[in-house]
Amino acid sequence: MGCFRVLLCIIFPPLAVIDKGCGSIIIVFILTCLGWIPGVIAALIINNNPNR
Repeated sequence: MGCFRVLLCIIFPPLAVIDKGCGSIIIVFILTCLGWIPGVIAALIINNNPNR
């Protein structure tokens, strides 16, 4: 995961998972609406997962 992707996860989490599929975008968007920190954590976890 590159520096740009980590920065994007911190600034706007749903945009960071745009290439991971619709389900990931929706989950991260909902978590970001509930609170910024859960959205950032979810985006970092999704982007750090090598299986996706």
